[in-house]
Amino acid sequence: MERSLEKQKKWEQRTDLPLMLAAVAFFVAYALPVLKPEIPAFWVEVCDWAQIIIWAMFIIDYLVRFSLAPHRREFIVNNWFDLLIITLPMLRPLRLLRLLTVLRMFDRHAGNALRGKVTSYTIGTTLIVLVTAAIGILEIERKLPDSQIKDFSAALWWAITTVTTVGYGDTVPVSESGRFLAIALMIFGIALLGLVTGLLSSYLVEKVSETEDKTEYKILKQLEAQNQELKRLSEEVRYLREQLATAPTKE
Repeated sequence: MERSLEKQKKWEQRTDLPLMLAAVAFFVAYALPVLKPEIPAFWVEVCDWAQIIIWAMFIIDYLVRFSLAPHRREFIVNNWFDLLIITLPMLRPLRLLRLLTVLRMFDRHAGNALRGKVTSYTIGTTLIVLVTAAIGILEIERKLPDSQIKDFSAALWWAITTVTTVGYGDTVPVSESGRFLAIALMIFGIALLGLVTGLLSSYLVEKVSETEDKTEYKILKQLEAQNQELKRLSEEVRYLREQLATAPTKE
């Protein structure tokens, strides 16, 4: 069992950087035909084949990690999202969330504090989700006659207003797939709000704790100084008593 776990860790260490680069390449291959629909058909086909090849890499990686996992049922539970997005075609836009693997490379720069790491992941995940949702909704809605989402700026505006749960209503998806994506984005927005609230609460509690610690330190220093002063005065009084005791008396 320990050998399997060691092999799995070695595999993940070796494939971490290549899969990160593959995720970025997949993003480019996916987004280019969506953002630039006027590109020649040859390049569209190149992008399609690139997506297929890269996606095959992700599938192979998942299968290898699954075969090396000492507890396979636990592996499936812990990596359910990976399995979901490589097996369900309806979640094709969500494949761009593979970009989240890029955040692993920045983990070591986030500092040792848990809040620092959570903040870094939150910001990175939010940016990736917004761009992913914008590209996904643009691909789904652009060719529909009743849709108001015809370019990336409108798609990004829709993604931001949806994830912040503002919902102005001026731009809405008209397709079933678009509405499904909107629901997923709303759920993410609610979770994000809770996470940000928790981070702010943690920050405020830490600041209050720091203030209390500083106040306590000041009081302790003052008490220490007073104790030193009392000690000095006690020594002076004892010295004076000794002087008085040894002084000759007048008869």
